[in-house]
Amino acid sequence: MSIVASIATQRKLLLLALPMILSNITTPLLGMVDTAVIGHLEHPYYLGGIAVGSMIISIIFWLSGFLRMSTTGVIAQANGADNIDDVWRYFFHSSMLALGIASLLLVFHAPLISTILGAMDASDEVAQYAKVYFDIRIFSAPAALLNLVVLGYFVARQQVKWVVYQLFVINVINITLDILLVVYWEWGVAGAATASVIADYCGLAMLMLVLMSQAKQVDWRRLIKPQAAFFNRLLSLNKDIFIRSLALQACLGFVTITGAALGDVTVAANAILLNLFLFASYGLDGFAYAAESLVGEAKGQRDKQRLHQVVMVSGLWSAIVGGLFALVLYAIGNQWIAFLTDLSAVRDYAAEYLPWMIAICAIGWLTFLMDGVYVGLTRSKQMRDSMLLSCVVFFAVWFSFEEWQNHGLWLAFFCFIATRSISLAIDYALFYSSGRMEQELKADG
Repeated sequence: MSIVASIATQRKLLLLALPMILSNITTPLLGMVDTAVIGHLEHPYYLGGIAVGSMIISIIFWLSGFLRMSTTGVIAQANGADNIDDVWRYFFHSSMLALGIASLLLVFHAPLISTILGAMDASDEVAQYAKVYFDIRIFSAPAALLNLVVLGYFVARQQVKWVVYQLFVINVINITLDILLVVYWEWGVAGAATASVIADYCGLAMLMLVLMSQAKQVDWRRLIKPQAAFFNRLLSLNKDIFIRSLALQACLGFVTITGAALGDVTVAANAILLNLFLFASYGLDGFAYAAESLVGEAKGQRDKQRLHQVVMVSGLWSAIVGGLFALVLYAIGNQWIAFLTDLSAVRDYAAEYLPWMIAICAIGWLTFLMDGVYVGLTRSKQMRDSMLLSCVVFFAVWFSFEEWQNHGLWLAFFCFIATRSISLAIDYALFYSSGRMEQELKADG
């Protein structure tokens, strides 16, 4: 493995990762803008309604993230093999799958929101405005889910600049319409939801124009015929990644629910600590996205040496970023907590548990890296099994150390992250060293 090749790989990795980091950091702006505008209305239940409604929408769209992951993996491999026909075939089949799921959400959205709100202990006013927000925002489902496929395409083909441009367009439109519809036209919660729907469709339209310019020479009559082999591969990948996402959401939800049961100060402090971890994930996800594309490309080229080089270089930069974030938390974590809340009881309580977050960040970089590597390899079953094993460990540790209360909860979460990291790292080491990687690369060829 030459030094020149390693430098070239690092340069390519950073050129892909840095725009994605910028994109990830700007992603929360949509929800923040809605919250900021509605937060200035006269009654708190407006803000509560939009918070609940946007949370439900976010979970639904987040659980659909398998559309992006599977699309990135298969298109990156087809792109690496220089099989442009398969690039567009996978894009077409992924798009049909996204629109199919979106159609189901639109058809069944009324009983879905009624069931969810019925299971929540929200006030009548909050539930009413959450339903208002959801009933409008759900109509962005075709754009949001199709956009996941489009995002997967651009990441796979290493054209991430368009993702950054799109985020800028979406945020500008959303902010402008929020001010117009909520502040000037006084549409309230309905105005915030409408602004987000319009912004989603405008963002998708922008990237579709770019896609159309890239597909001028594509013979769509030949490539858009549904084919079982492409659907079957995507369905297999999506099924495993969806199970993985459900398991992850179950553990994250358990942290919040259990913290709430331990008291208001505990749930508030845990929310701050999870936000610190979420912020770290923005940077680490940038390198994971880059690894997805470069690993998939190397697999498509059937180049074992380059594939492993990408994993090692991505690992180096992910470890640097994860380590730096752990050092930042160690140095100024208490000041960061103080910036996020002025409640002294919450500050003191969060500071007590900050060492757990430092330890989680110190090892969590490997979790994000291996997720990216395995998306690029399209080894979704291993991702699923690692997540299910980690969930078992999480709940086993919690019930074994439940008397530690919140310390037991954070110990369980640390073990959850560590198990995800170590299990996939060991699996990759065995996959690389046992000869199975060569066999799989030859089989794909």
